[in-house]
Amino acid sequence: MLTNLEIARKVKPYKISKIAKSIGIKENELELYGNYKAKIDLSILKRIKNRQLGKYVLVTAITPTPLGEGKTISTIGLSMALNSIGKKTIACLRQPSLGPVFGIKGGASGGGYSQIIPMEDINLHFTGDIHAVGLANNLAAAHLDNTLCKGNPLQIKPESITLRRVVDVSDRFLRNITVGLGGKDGGCPRDTGFDITVASEVMAILALTTSLQDLRKRLGRMVVAEDVNGKPVTLEDLKVAGSMCVLLKDAIKPNLIQTMEHTPVLMHAGPFGNIAHGNSSILADQIALRLADFVVTEAGFGTDLGAEKFFDIKCRYSGLKPDAVVMVATIRALKMHSGKFNVVAGKPLDKGLISEDLRAIEEGICNLEKQIENVRLFGLPCIVALNRFKTDTDKEVALVRKRAIAAGATDCLVSEVWAKGGKGAIELAKAVVSATKEKNHFKFLYPLDIPIKDKIKAIATQVYGAKDVSYEPIAEEKLAKYTARGYGNLPICMAKTHLSLSHDPTLKGRPRDFILPVRDVRASVGAGFIYPLCGKMQTMPGLPSQPALLRIDIDKKGNIVGLS
Repeated sequence: MLTNLEIARKVKPYKISKIAKSIGIKENELELYGNYKAKIDLSILKRIKNRQLGKYVLVTAITPTPLGEGKTISTIGLSMALNSIGKKTIACLRQPSLGPVFGIKGGASGGGYSQIIPMEDINLHFTGDIHAVGLANNLAAAHLDNTLCKGNPLQIKPESITLRRVVDVSDRFLRNITVGLGGKDGGCPRDTGFDITVASEVMAILALTTSLQDLRKRLGRMVVAEDVNGKPVTLEDLKVAGSMCVLLKDAIKPNLIQTMEHTPVLMHAGPFGNIAHGNSSILADQIALRLADFVVTEAGFGTDLGAEKFFDIKCRYSGLKPDAVVMVATIRALKMHSGKFNVVAGKPLDKGLISEDLRAIEEGICNLEKQIENVRLFGLPCIVALNRFKTDTDKEVALVRKRAIAAGATDCLVSEVWAKGGKGAIELAKAVVSATKEKNHFKFLYPLDIPIKDKIKAIATQVYGAKDVSYEPIAEEKLAKYTARGYGNLPICMAKTHLSLSHDPTLKGRPRDFILPVRDVRASVGAGFIYPLCGKMQTMPGLPSQPALLRIDIDKKGNIVGLS
């Protein structure tokens, strides 16, 4: 069997200037990065601002196994299928982090015959956006620490500093460190740590900004510490936001690439889905929606995470309204949600997951039913895309379809884009077109002017299925502080595990009547949200015992090998 990289190399990409021309991007609006990728200058927004918006389709998923259920593959395949039935379509995706690429997940550019290309470039450095985010973040961190050692003019309490340095590598040894060792020339000692770059607030800001001026303001609003009187210290106070914005002046421009079938793709920003809001950039969507009939984008992890944040955070700041939702599911994941099987990345699947087991599906399909219910909470039509594996039987597929429609899905269709590319999603594409023609009743889950606790409870009880919410003392203290500072009207970005509807990754299916514990609450004032931490969340992943980096190399001809 060919690897994803080998399949991708069999396709000769069109020059990116040809892809740009096909969707009406002018030559002077394109900044080439070689022949097959480019950035789009934001000046295009002024030219196309009065155009009618295309249809806005979100791809989300059930609660996934650690292997993922093919959401990116489905997004790419659906966009190609829509193009093949005559709908000018653009896909909007997040950029892969190098941490997972060299860690356990591998690449994030799709798979099989549903990929974006050039695959190697996308997964390795690309146009340098993630590096720019990391450099901007670390410039601020270095300057902040330097002020402590140069008289501390802002009277910052070192123990109050929340800004951590970042690096786009999974490195558990950097989670907790002490800096400033080595005497006077080494700085001022204090405890801190590193996050992975895509967990940085700077990355969340990049994804939510609407202009270069807005980016500058958001960076300045970032709260990174407190002074001795308990007053928040911002990056504007530190006078570093301007330099950070300069480092991001190119990263703010969306990247244009293509699928294996030459469908245009805007890939821009890559915030974590379980820590931050997990969606690609507002700017990419705003451009795409004025250039295409359909825009297909995806949200990180399950509907309870990325999709809820797409609706309640991204759509609020963009002013854009979605038209339909595609819910990706797999039979193996539904069986896992029965609680009978364990899925571990890097290990062979349990034989029970790859043989017919209607009872396991019956016991685990409650997760799909709840996630369909979650989409309906926002007043949108939901179509289930069942990513089919060769071990799935017709009886199993028929059972899932019956239960999905009974749960409120508009339809449930098999997707075979991994094996067939866009041809594997033609019926799905037709169903999406039909769904977007219907009038929907999109609404937010909560208003912004209610107390922070009420917004948290709305998400916990209505989306997760919790009975109530409990708060640790530090969380109570932070809530009172943030409310007093005027942050109470910000939306909520819940930080929790992606492996369960609850806070506990071991609770599969549809947990009920649990108490959601909020152990801490933090404010990303620049990005524009409050994020409660539920359970133990790692902002710096670690490498597995057999990381993907062990397979990646250069062959005798200078070609990259082992990238998946």
